[in-house]
Amino acid sequence: MKEFKYVVTDPEGIHARPAGILVKQAAGYTSSVKITKGDKTADAKRIFGVMGLGVKTGEEVTITVEGDDEDKAFAELEAFFKENL
Repeated sequence: MKEFKYVVTDPEGIHARPAGILVKQAAGYTSSVKITKGDKTADAKRIFGVMGLGVKTGEEVTITVEGDDEDKAFAELEAFFKENL
């Protein structure tokens, strides 16, 4: 299992468009991908779960990746967050 923390810098937070892109990115891995904000955790492969977290600008999220391709998923998702959120 690998995880990283990220502070969202997008002015809109994780709103519909970036949430959809995140779900599409996460769905490309066989590993389990979870996103956590505070005490709430969601499956990053499910749009309603990601949107339900209500992540705003300046809030920290934790991404947890576990599975067969976790090394690849971890590296690519970390880059994705830095580029898009």
